[in-house]
Amino acid sequence: MINLKAIVIGLAITILTSFVAIYGIQAFYGEQPQWDDYCKDIVSPGYEINTSAECEAFEGAKWNSYYENTRSVPAPIKGTPNGYCDLYYDCNKKLEEESKNYSKTVFIISVPIGVVLIALGGIFFVLESVGVGIMLGGVVTLIYGAQTYWPNAGSMGRFLISLVGLIFLIILAYWLNKKEQKKWWMELFFKR
Repeated sequence: MINLKAIVIGLAITILTSFVAIYGIQAFYGEQPQWDDYCKDIVSPGYEINTSAECEAFEGAKWNSYYENTRSVPAPIKGTPNGYCDLYYDCNKKLEEESKNYSKTVFIISVPIGVVLIALGGIFFVLESVGVGIMLGGVVTLIYGAQTYWPNAGSMGRFLISLVGLIFLIILAYWLNKKEQKKWWMELFFKR
């Protein structure tokens, strides 16, 4: 018979375990870099910038031509700019670089936490709803870490991360199954 109370408790433990892990990482490592931290001090000049020379007068800005990547350059309509000025070019590059570093570090922190939670839930908690809830919380923590770094990992990085994770989980599953079959820990602590 399905024990609905155990399922609900396991689900609640999953959610709270992942919250503790994720918000703990943010509390102790810090929050993701924000646009305001890098670009909010840049003030628009209040007029339209129509040439690359005008754009270059602003520190950190970059002129982007509309016709750079075309083979035949159409003649621009007289009086209209042939591109636009990105006033936030440098600060956005700095933000992007810091965001990549942040996501990589969060990934490096969250993977061991997720692995430890999965192992703890599988090894130490006899009450199934608690063990499974903590294990699933570890899985959610792994997903959180992976999703922050996944776009920056590259194909080979994603492959290796997935392969190592799969190997670890298969080994853990076999070990837990063997442990369950032998119940050696019961004999260790509760000799009859």
